[in-house]
Amino acid sequence: MRVRELYERLLSFYGPQNWWPAETPFEVVVGAILTQNTAWRNVEKAIENLKHEGLLDPESILKTPDDVLKELIRPAGFYNQKTERLKRVCKLIVDRGGLEELFSLPLDELRSVLLSVKGIGPETADAIILYAANKPTFVVDRYTHRVFTRLGIWQGDYDYEGIKKLVETEIPSDVSVYKEFHALIDEHAKRICRKKPLCSSCPLRDICPRISL
Repeated sequence: MRVRELYERLLSFYGPQNWWPAETPFEVVVGAILTQNTAWRNVEKAIENLKHEGLLDPESILKTPDDVLKELIRPAGFYNQKTERLKRVCKLIVDRGGLEELFSLPLDELRSVLLSVKGIGPETADAIILYAANKPTFVVDRYTHRVFTRLGIWQGDYDYEGIKKLVETEIPSDVSVYKEFHALIDEHAKRICRKKPLCSSCPLRDICPRISL
């Protein structure tokens, strides 16, 4: 199976996922940081808390005392680390003249700038670039590695940049496909291709070389 075929099969089975659920690009940025090591439902609770307090903009978050911010984002877990990371990325946005100005940077430069922020790794950076800045970079996660290795698309250990390059080589510079594909892979891994896979229900069982797992 090739990457494009997998995308088309998953899209046909699950339909469009229309991910990322957010009202503004900055909300995507916040969600990308808060979703680290936690379920999305917990992120939604934290974001609702920020909205309720009128704090969903970088300037307001920077002015909010750490102890207050920690309580608001507590549902997302790791609230000490995530408070620091939120403030770092908000400072970057403000120092760069706002989100629009930051996102006007060329893709590679934008990625480098985001990765320079302590606590922002490749997955978080690419999520921000793809879903908030609408620039064509594919987001890889552990679900991607699990699905790809079971289907024989990828062989070997988890390699973020290697898997990203594979997808972007076979599906070049397509923002809409990258968004859907990432969401579809995650949906498939959560629903069927779990750690203990539900192979009898899998829409890919006819071509999966590891269907006996």
